[in-house]
Amino acid sequence: MGKVVTVAQQKGGSGKTTLAVNLCVEFHSRGLKVALLDTDPQGSLGRWFMSRRDAMGVEGIEFSTASAWGVSYECEKLKKVADIVIIDTPPKVDADLRPALREADLVLIPVAASMMDLWATDGVIDLIGREGRRAVIVLNRVKAGTRLGVQVADAAAAVGGVATATLGQRVVYAESLGEGRAASETRGPAAAEVRQLADEVLALLDE
Repeated sequence: MGKVVTVAQQKGGSGKTTLAVNLCVEFHSRGLKVALLDTDPQGSLGRWFMSRRDAMGVEGIEFSTASAWGVSYECEKLKKVADIVIIDTPPKVDADLRPALREADLVLIPVAASMMDLWATDGVIDLIGREGRRAVIVLNRVKAGTRLGVQVADAAAAVGGVATATLGQRVVYAESLGEGRAASETRGPAAAEVRQLADEVLALLDE
C-alpha cells in the first residue's frame, strides 16, 4: 500500500500546489508511481495535470479529485496503485480538512517567508495534533541571507518540525507549473532544492 502525503495550509498562496507538483515529478523521476488527489475546488492541481498530459504525457502518474467526504475512499483506491499519494487541500481549516489529515502518513505545511504566513499555521497545526499525525513545515519563497527569512525559520522551529530543505523565491517555480512541468525538471538551484526536499520526505516516510 502506498504512503500518503497531505499538503495543508489555511493561507492561500502559500505554495501548496507548487509543493505537490514538484514532489510528484521528482518522485516519478525516481521510478516511483505517484497519485495526485486534488481536494481544492479551485482545481489548480487538476489544470496542471491536464497541461502536462497534453504536453508530454502522464504515464506513471494517477490523478483524482474528491470533496471532503470522498477523500478516504479515493485514498483507499489510489494507495493500491501508487507508491505515494499526494493530497492538495483548499486554503482553509475546518472539518472538511480532517479526512485529508486523517489519511496522511506525513503532513507538509508550506510557509512563505513572512510572519503572517507562519501565524496562519496555528489552526492547521492544532488540527493535525488532534488527528495525531506527523507534520513538517516547509519554508517556501525564501530569500537567502535576509533577516526576515532567518526570523521566520527560527519562529517556525519553535512551533514545530521544520524541513532542512527550503524552496527559494524563484520565477521558475511559477513558470514551469504553468507549462505542465516542474522546476525539478530544469537545471539550476530549484531542481537541487526539490531533490533535497524529496530526499527528506522519503526519509520521514520510511521511519
